[in-house]
Amino acid sequence: MKTLRILLLLATLGLPFGRAGIAENIVRDDINGIDLITLKTGVKNVVTIKGTLPLGHAASPVDNPALAMLTGSMLDKGTLKHDKFEIAQMLESVGAGLGFGVGTETLGINGKCLTKDVPLVISLIAEQLREPAFSPEEFEKVKKQYVGALKQALDNTNLQAADNFSRAVYPLGHPNRKTPTTEMIAAVERTTLDEVKAFYAEYYGPAHLTLILVGDVDSAAIESDVTKSFAGWAGGKLPETLDVVGGNLDTAREQTVFMADKTNVSVVWGQATGMRYSDPDALALRVGTDILGGGFSARLMGNVRDKEGLTYGIYGYMANDNLRDGDWRIWANFAPDLLDKGIESTRRQLNKWHNEGVTAEELADRISGLSGEYKVGLSTTDGMAGAILSALQRGYDLSWLDEYPAALSSLTLDQVNSAIKKYIDPDKMVLIKAGTVTDVTNK
Repeated sequence: MKTLRILLLLATLGLPFGRAGIAENIVRDDINGIDLITLKTGVKNVVTIKGTLPLGHAASPVDNPALAMLTGSMLDKGTLKHDKFEIAQMLESVGAGLGFGVGTETLGINGKCLTKDVPLVISLIAEQLREPAFSPEEFEKVKKQYVGALKQALDNTNLQAADNFSRAVYPLGHPNRKTPTTEMIAAVERTTLDEVKAFYAEYYGPAHLTLILVGDVDSAAIESDVTKSFAGWAGGKLPETLDVVGGNLDTAREQTVFMADKTNVSVVWGQATGMRYSDPDALALRVGTDILGGGFSARLMGNVRDKEGLTYGIYGYMANDNLRDGDWRIWANFAPDLLDKGIESTRRQLNKWHNEGVTAEELADRISGLSGEYKVGLSTTDGMAGAILSALQRGYDLSWLDEYPAALSSLTLDQVNSAIKKYIDPDKMVLIKAGTVTDVTNK
C-alpha cells in the first residue's frame, strides 16, 4: 500500500518514473562557463532554482577565516542598480523568493517563482552576482549581525560540541575543521571592505557557477535568459585548498567544554572516516549507520531514549562528505545528572552494533524505507533540484539519480557489516561533551 501511494503521488506530479529515467529528461548546457541544468516536470507554473559557486568558508585565506562569509553575505545587500529594498519589492510583487547563503565549501543560491517570472529572477541572480554595491553602511551591519550570531553560538551547547569535534578529527587546512568561535569573531571585526572587494574581484565569475532549474521550465527560453543576463561577465577562480585528510589526530580522546547553567549536555562522539559519499563502501556504511541511529525506529532511539529514558534525542549519521572526506558521529542530548548513564548506554549500543553487525531483517526494512523516502523526496521541485545538485557535488554522473534505488537494493548483509568493521573503531573515537558537566563543576 505504501509503495502504491508513492507511485500515485509521482504519477500525479508528472515525474519521469516508469517512462524514461530522470537523467534522460535533463537538459544540460554550458553558457559562458556556467553549468546550466534544466528539468521539466509535471508541476504546473512553478520553478525551483538552485545554484552554487565553490566559495564557501573553505575559500577564505588562512589569515582571515571570515572573508568568504562576509563577501557572500554582501551579495543580497544591494547592487549598483537597485538597493536591497527595491530588490525585495521586485521579488515580493510577483511572489518570488531568492536568497544567497555561505556554506562550508560553497556559496548557495536558492530561488522559487512562477514560470512567467523566471526571466526576472535569473536577471536578479545575475545582477547580484555581477554588481554588488558593497555599501559601507551595509557592510558594517553585516559584520554586527555576524558577530551577534557568533556570540550566540558561544552559548549553544550543540554548536560548541560540534565545533570542538571538528577540530579533534580534522587537521589544520581541512575544509571541515571549524575555526574557534572567538577567533572568528576577531576575524570579522578586523576585516575591511577593501579586503572583501579584493576577494570578490579575484574569485567571483561565471567559471564554476552551476544553475539548476526544475519544474515547469522551457529549457530553450531559460538558456536565452541566462545568456542575456550573464553576457560579458568573465572570471571565476577556484580557491586553493590543502590536500589533507581527516583522521586519528594526536588529541585527547575525551574533551569537555564546560558551559555554566545549562539544562542539558550536548554530546558528539565519533571519528573521521577518510571517505567521500561516492566512495565504494560509503553507501553500505551509510545504511548500516542509519540502522543504528537514523531515526525513531533506529537502535539508539529505541533503546537509549524509549526503553531507558536517558535522552531527549540521539542520532547516528555520516556528515560532511559530499565534496571532501567526512566523518561518522553520534549526536545526543542528556540531562547533566543522566550524562554518565546515557554515555554508557550509548556505548553498549555502539559496541553491539560494531561487534555483531545488523540483521537481515533490519537491512531489508531500512533499504525499503530509504528507497521510498528518496522517491518521495523527488516529488517536489525543491527535492528534485536538491537531488541533482547533490549528485553533482558528490561527483556522480546524473544517471546516479536513476541508479540510486537499485544501488540500495543490491546491498548485501555482508557488505554492510564488513563496512562497519572496516571503517568504524569505537576504541579510536573522540567524545566531546558541552554543557554543565557535573564532574567538571565538582573539580
